[in-house]
Amino acid sequence: MTTQVQPVWRSGLFVPVNVERFVAKASSRGADVLQLDLEDSIAPGDKAEARKLLPKQVERLFKEGRADILVRINQPLELAVRDLEAAVLPGVNGLIITKVEGPDHLRLLDELVSRLEESRGIAHGTLRFLALIEAPGPLNRAHEIARATTRTIGLSLGAEDYATAVGGEPNGDTLLMPKQQVLQAARAHGLMPMGTIGTVADYSDLDAYLKVVRLSASFGFVGASAIHPAQVPVLNKGFSPDPEAVAKAETIVRMDKEAAAAGRGSWALDGKMIDIPIVQRAEALLVRARAIAALEARKAG
Repeated sequence: MTTQVQPVWRSGLFVPVNVERFVAKASSRGADVLQLDLEDSIAPGDKAEARKLLPKQVERLFKEGRADILVRINQPLELAVRDLEAAVLPGVNGLIITKVEGPDHLRLLDELVSRLEESRGIAHGTLRFLALIEAPGPLNRAHEIARATTRTIGLSLGAEDYATAVGGEPNGDTLLMPKQQVLQAARAHGLMPMGTIGTVADYSDLDAYLKVVRLSASFGFVGASAIHPAQVPVLNKGFSPDPEAVAKAETIVRMDKEAAAAGRGSWALDGKMIDIPIVQRAEALLVRARAIAALEARKAG
């Protein structure tokens, strides 16, 4: 299991790297991470030009300093190699690895990224992997994929491609099982489970979307991608603990210390028995709340 420090990535906004008006406004959208796209939002004939634009866009967004930066690369391998040549840059925090086929796929890309980091004076391991499983075969190897390389920091299901691969529709019912499989694999190996129970394609009803995000957070997911800026504040809100939950967690942690000092291993709060797992969840919630507060301060500064 990895022990690396995990960032707060509640919201990842996809930004087509070759659309100037989107890049220009990207930092002002409030996303925790900007996902510069070389894949689906770039037409095949425009990919070479998009790669040329990437260094300038990364430098610009890095200087603005309001969000981490990921680059989403293509499959198959011949496109991925060209994308890596363009994307391994100072200021890039990681790579979104699409259509992961298995652990060997990630290990190969890890080797390529390591060589590029070395040749460009970037500290080894700087660029992390957010791995996307997008077909049933790789899903069956989710645990192997999760532990393939220490670069991997997060795991997600590519809902649209996965639904296409199995001949189904991308909705909450059909994606519930594969999303949970990805979550279990991520948690088993200390990675961030990314995504929502459903798909990101429909952003027309933001109230309904917030319910989906909150449900996803209750399952254990910690963040998801946005294809439209309107989704960003919803993701930030839905994947953040609310003030009442923070206050209750603070009470639980405080009362647990008092109980421990009195020699009690369990105790009651509001008619509910409080024991070790509940205290651990409260402690984890407070750690996340503090990390989110620090991130919001960085954005405001």
